[in-house]
Amino acid sequence: MQKVLSTLRQAVQKYNLIQDGDKIAVGVSGGKDSLVLLQALSDFRKFGLFHYELVAVLIDIYSGKEDYSQIKNFCTDLGIELVIEQTDINQLVFDIRKEKNPCSLCAKMRRGALNTVCSRLGCNKLALGHHKQDVITTFFMSLLYEGRLSTMLPKSYMSNAGVTLIRPLYLTEESKIINASKNFPILKSKCPANYDSKRKDIKEFVLEIERSIPDSKKRIEHAILSPKSYNLLDKVK
Repeated sequence: MQKVLSTLRQAVQKYNLIQDGDKIAVGVSGGKDSLVLLQALSDFRKFGLFHYELVAVLIDIYSGKEDYSQIKNFCTDLGIELVIEQTDINQLVFDIRKEKNPCSLCAKMRRGALNTVCSRLGCNKLALGHHKQDVITTFFMSLLYEGRLSTMLPKSYMSNAGVTLIRPLYLTEESKIINASKNFPILKSKCPANYDSKRKDIKEFVLEIERSIPDSKKRIEHAILSPKSYNLLDKVK
């Protein structure tokens, strides 16, 4: 966890993600990324750099049919309140609308539910567990499927909800998260699209690039995370 805390601290300070007095809702799914983020933000408070509140928010997409007792215990041990918001997102996406590409709609609906809970709880920030590999994968998804050079940002203000979205694990390697989560109560995903998605395909594509071209991973990271390295047409005069 110390390695995760180190990169979390870098991201918080580099991108000005947390301030004194923040009330931060942490989106918790039961996966490794969100649980490590919750633990790390809890531990980070002990440094005394910032004084902020934490509340864990879990969007139950299975209409109350899932057992989240282990997640409840995890939050209780951290002394953090867990708010579970029941929705019928899974039924709507897969049974009613029968979406061929369900991930985008599901993510949009879960984000909407998170924003609603944030407003209800008086949270001014929403923290999500996206890490460095997610940033890179999103870049290639945008490039190959949308024809755009874009990726997720470390911080963005959602004016419709009045909430600032932050990604404290923005500079954290997934391998560090995996190591930190070995003894965590990780829930196995029951999503029908979990093993058949564009994001999974692109992640494998990036891994293949890394295997084929030595040090390509570091170069890709530098190109995305270092604005000074951009050399696009907007510089042509």
